[in-house]
Amino acid sequence: MANTKELSVEDKLRALYDLQLIDTRIDEIRNVRGELPLEVEDLEDEVAGLSTRLDKLKNDLTVIEDLIKAKKIAIDDHNESMKKYTKQQETVRNNREFNSLTKEVEFQELEIQLAEKQIKEMKATIEHKKEVISQSKEKLDIKSTHLKHKKTELNAIMSETEKEEGFLTQKSAEYQALIEQRLLAAYTRIRSSVRNGLAVVSIERGASAGSFFTIPPQTQVEIASRKKIITDEHSGRILVDSSLAEEEREKMEKMFSKF
Repeated sequence: MANTKELSVEDKLRALYDLQLIDTRIDEIRNVRGELPLEVEDLEDEVAGLSTRLDKLKNDLTVIEDLIKAKKIAIDDHNESMKKYTKQQETVRNNREFNSLTKEVEFQELEIQLAEKQIKEMKATIEHKKEVISQSKEKLDIKSTHLKHKKTELNAIMSETEKEEGFLTQKSAEYQALIEQRLLAAYTRIRSSVRNGLAVVSIERGASAGSFFTIPPQTQVEIASRKKIITDEHSGRILVDSSLAEEEREKMEKMFSKF
């Protein structure tokens, strides 16, 4: 490729317009994808969050069920202790020992009542958590199905456009290398500041493309001479004459038609 210092103004204008046509084509490809990549990313995050929450709920359920088992074992132990203390009351030697054993029996009864109350509360918690798990699983299934459809949609678009976008991105870099840094910086700045991304436009019917502002005849002559870089005083866009634009469009269309 030619060195940027060797380019004439006309060559620079052609390179700029070619770059604009390539970048516009890349924009069109990305617009076809639209918000799909972000939608897929958001759905992936949502599905991951729901899966984590579901795992935690299931783990909480296991912990509670283990606690209930432990409480039931404790109740069995308290019942055994009650039997033991009641049996010992049959062989006591005095009231003090009998009263002491009675207190032990009463304590075991209170422990059993407390454990049964806790089991009842934990069973209610389990029922609530099962309901939440069911709702979460339903929501996860819906989101997972939605994600699958969106991924299929995105993959279909990507498979159609990925090769072309890769080729055009490489071409964009090649054309950028042809353009001097100051001019390229101006192109990038203008492109990022306008909604349609058009930094280089042709003169169409006496006005810059996409604009209602007429270009003075003398300026049109200067643009057509291709002796200097001229910008639209209203939009700041770089201007090229319609003949040059048509030539470059035909050239680029041949390149785009490969895909």
